[in-house]
Amino acid sequence: MPDRLRARFSRSDQLTERPDFALVGVLKVPQTSTSPARAIVRRIGYALAALLVMVALVYIDRDGYRDAQDNELSLLDCFYYASVSLSTTGYGDITPITPSARLMNVLVITPLRVFFLIVLVGTTLGALTETSRQTFRIQSWRRRVRDHTVVLGYGTKGRSAVDAMLGDEVPPSQIVVVDTDPIVLESAAGQGLVTVHGSATKQDVLRVAGVQRAASVIVAANRDDTAVLITLAAREINPNAKIVVSIRESENAHLLRRSGADSVVVSSETAGRLLGAARSSPRVVDMIEDILTPEEGFTIAERAVDLEEVGLDPRHLGQIVLGVERNGSLFRVGSPEVSALAARDKLLYIRLTEDGSGHRG
Repeated sequence: MPDRLRARFSRSDQLTERPDFALVGVLKVPQTSTSPARAIVRRIGYALAALLVMVALVYIDRDGYRDAQDNELSLLDCFYYASVSLSTTGYGDITPITPSARLMNVLVITPLRVFFLIVLVGTTLGALTETSRQTFRIQSWRRRVRDHTVVLGYGTKGRSAVDAMLGDEVPPSQIVVVDTDPIVLESAAGQGLVTVHGSATKQDVLRVAGVQRAASVIVAANRDDTAVLITLAAREINPNAKIVVSIRESENAHLLRRSGADSVVVSSETAGRLLGAARSSPRVVDMIEDILTPEEGFTIAERAVDLEEVGLDPRHLGQIVLGVERNGSLFRVGSPEVSALAARDKLLYIRLTEDGSGHRG
């Protein structure tokens, strides 16, 4: 079976062997958006700066220039010469000889020419260089990305996971979304997330997403068998990443754990338990939703044990501690194994979020 799975993963376009410019359209790194009006104003500023530089150069060396009447150039003549030269209009066949005509060229005609060049040439060059800019962003991102989170699948579960991470103040640049639907990827890119278009069952797609350097991987596939394949591929690429998987049926949980998943969330059973609890205690569901919503009220957090807490019973701390992680195992509060805290323990506790209200209507 491992050989068949490996053969399936090898049948791909081998994205990792492509040059970075060939990944444009597959890997999308968000950029700071600039309004079209601001971009045009910036281009006009560049054009005027170039015009002034050329005027200064011509004026400094004005003894080397003569007009058609063999007169020494004035400052106005320098502006005229610079304007017709930068606009590639040319000179000599029709030459304004009166100051008013030349002033008109400088103040009216030349700005119109500059505007035309900006709209025509600038916009065209911008479209032509977009691929180059995106290639540069891809190169830069791939060099520096480390310890990020890769979300494989951006359906309802994937979006909720991303919302929870953003609520915990995880930078959007540290979240990579992989999906086959370009529409949902556009939605993810709108949140400032890095997106990869492709199937998460392919190892080369996972490598493009940086799974080999990721700190955690969230598998939010629509099918349990797909989740198994993705988990196998992700674990093979990165043996150290924390892999969290969502599945529909509880009988598949052991397959995911054997495939390398660190945590398995059974969505159908979790929803069923909440439905059963809501029948007799609806406020229990409200409280659980409060805990699972990091933006407000209460949330479950993790932290290391402070030095002054070593040796204490976790039940006697100022915070409500739910569990203690020790040597990779999780113990409930009250277990004899964690009656006294050790230096390397981690606490799972209930934390009040920054709004401080703790109230839900």
